[in-house]
Amino acid sequence: MNVIIDDLLTASQLDDIRQTLSNATFADGRESAGWAAREVKNNTQARADAVITPVREFLHDALLANPLFALATRPKTLLGPQFSRTTVGQSYGAHIDEALMSSIRTDVAFTVFLSDPQSYVGGELVIDSADGEDAIKLAAGSAIVYPATSLHRVAPVTGGERLAAFGWVRSFVRQDQHRELLFDLDTARHRIFESAGKSAEFDLLSKCSANLMRLWCDD
Repeated sequence: MNVIIDDLLTASQLDDIRQTLSNATFADGRESAGWAAREVKNNTQARADAVITPVREFLHDALLANPLFALATRPKTLLGPQFSRTTVGQSYGAHIDEALMSSIRTDVAFTVFLSDPQSYVGGELVIDSADGEDAIKLAAGSAIVYPATSLHRVAPVTGGERLAAFGWVRSFVRQDQHRELLFDLDTARHRIFESAGKSAEFDLLSKCSANLMRLWCDD
């Protein structure tokens, strides 16, 4: 399940993040890639030093505080975010994320777009699906979450510069299809509550949601 989160960040928050990243040290992205991904990773990545610590912590907290992010990922642990820069001639070829990072299982991946889409050419996040490839290029400050089990790539940048934040979530709900069912169920539950209040239908959906969480939760 791919879920887009519009307007995760305000314009002023974006400015602060981009200003901080302009002072960060970017190193060869292959340093943090797995042995196979090194063959196709051609970008730079901000070193995790004191310069970027404030924006990492801010974005970490902003993601966890976002209701749509919480509903889509059911986060137990959030890894990252990290920051990448992709310039003209660079890309990140097709790869699969490592199943374990820092001994934590990665269930869901996320990307936060930090550059205005008009400021660079190419650089789409391309996610494999049963229907082919989904090419995603969102407004600055928006994010997408998607299963970490998906093959994905960043298309070559042919103009400008692409800045993005990325990371992973270990979810309380391990299976993507279970997260999707809970997402749809809780979306319906919230809409019923908004339109009709705490009705008998709302209570029945709440019972189903809570008991499915008990059935599927990996605590």
